[in-house]
Amino acid sequence: MKRKIFYSFAFVVSLMGFFTVIFDLGFPKDKSFIKILDSFYFITVAIGLIATFMRYYYDRSLFKRKIIYFDLISIIFALWLLYMYVFIGVPFETDLILENPIWLKLAVLLTFVREFSSRQIKFTRKLLDPAQLFILSFISVILLGTVLLMLPNATVDEISFTDALFTSTSAVCVTGLVVLDTGSDFTIFGQTIIMLLIQVGGLGLLTFVSYFTYFFKGGATYENQIVLSSINSSIKLSEVFITLKYVILISFGFELIASTLIYLSLDMEFFTGRLDMLFFSIFHSISAFCNAGFSTLSDSLYDKNFRFNYPLHLVIVFTFIIGGLGFPIVVNVLNFLKIKLISFWTPTIYSSRPWLLNLNSRITLITTLSITLIAVIAFYLLEYDNTLAEHSEWGKIVTAFFGAATPRTAGFNTVDTAQIAFPTLMMVFLLMWIGASAQSTGGGIKVTTFAVAILNVLSLAKGKDRIELFRREIADISVKRAFAVITLSLGVIFLAFVLLMVTDSDKKSLDLAFECFSAYSTVGLSLGVTGELSTAGKYIIVAVMFIGRISMLTLVTAVFVKIKQKNYRYSKEEITIN
Repeated sequence: MKRKIFYSFAFVVSLMGFFTVIFDLGFPKDKSFIKILDSFYFITVAIGLIATFMRYYYDRSLFKRKIIYFDLISIIFALWLLYMYVFIGVPFETDLILENPIWLKLAVLLTFVREFSSRQIKFTRKLLDPAQLFILSFISVILLGTVLLMLPNATVDEISFTDALFTSTSAVCVTGLVVLDTGSDFTIFGQTIIMLLIQVGGLGLLTFVSYFTYFFKGGATYENQIVLSSINSSIKLSEVFITLKYVILISFGFELIASTLIYLSLDMEFFTGRLDMLFFSIFHSISAFCNAGFSTLSDSLYDKNFRFNYPLHLVIVFTFIIGGLGFPIVVNVLNFLKIKLISFWTPTIYSSRPWLLNLNSRITLITTLSITLIAVIAFYLLEYDNTLAEHSEWGKIVTAFFGAATPRTAGFNTVDTAQIAFPTLMMVFLLMWIGASAQSTGGGIKVTTFAVAILNVLSLAKGKDRIELFRREIADISVKRAFAVITLSLGVIFLAFVLLMVTDSDKKSLDLAFECFSAYSTVGLSLGVTGELSTAGKYIIVAVMFIGRISMLTLVTAVFVKIKQKNYRYSKEEITIN
């Protein structure tokens, strides 16, 4: 009982330490107050160390779990800090970012993560169903991000609540529409907040909380597994946390690779130092993989110093394409490649295994490749003498590839979007609406939805009453969901457009329509009117970005009361359609 009280005490102290770090980073302070904060930080770390040692003393099974590696690193790091402060008295002159030691703040945050993850978090469907919990998690992160962005040290000048809410929503919903210049209006602290909001929004708050709780606790309740399986679409309960692990490992793995390649593609001439280059690389790798489209450059990649950096463009475009494929697809493709590689060296293994790529992966990959190829050719031909004119022949191909891929929710631009030809603009409308793949960091109605709709039309044209593909039949519920998503998306976009025509009647209707499609599909491309929207217009776009990220179908599902299935069927009767 006393142990539980102390663990609870350690958690409360770590929580206070977490908010103290936020206060410390967000507000200007004098040196005497900084010393008080540092003392509290060391107390927090010390209590966290005692709690960790107690856990291992009373529960020897922890030595056999992977958590020991995290704890070992944290303990060594914390002990080093305490030793340097207490016995050596080093004033941390090697600090890289802030007045007082960034390493000490990191130790406090690690302590908070350890204590928070050790708590038993229970998701109960009696209070909130999975759809409502999913929506609430996004609202919570958006509001927290809004508060953080309004801290004095987050921006160069004071920011309004509306602009902070807009920026936070755009980051969490991985949209990329901005009303302020990310690079010049936000400080490094503010840009870091935006980057973290993108990461949490791209993967989902529940993904982080659930997996780390599972990792530290070594298990989860049956109720939690059911709720999480509904959110991440796991077919088997046993696969819930395996799926979460893959999501985190794939995300961080590709972001690490992308940030390294971005760093190697940069020219030192355009940065103030190596740290500036490193931050640029990390920020853009996270923004790209999460399909957010945020950039610290005022003109995105169209910036005069970066618009001809084709290696950088290729790294970013492949990063957001992989992020937009969807985690189940990436996992399935990686397993496919692994098995193919093994069977190449040992042909007898897996020789009888059919369907290495499942139907969902096949539809997604074929549709994505088809749409991208058609879009690249169209963009190249339509923009050859327009926005592509300033590029070399190789540059035209790379820029056309980038311009064709980015409307599918990425949001980066290597050309002036406002200058593209009208036919290209219409194609961009369609690409934005289609979006990325299901269970990905991208938005839109999703390529599988678009594919199912096209396949349904073809089946009806052939006189078939079901959709068959690769010797498989697509379930009726998938067809119903596809057309529900399409109908609801067009309804939201149309309503938002009408409202914007009322609140911002001085803007061109084409610009406002583009803004609505971009917001709903969480793309982030704009024809230059985002920052000029009225306050009411900004709130409309905030709502559209939020609905686009969670999907209108999820919102409708969360609102309506579920009806239990009845064991009866009415007689069927056809309705005249055409």
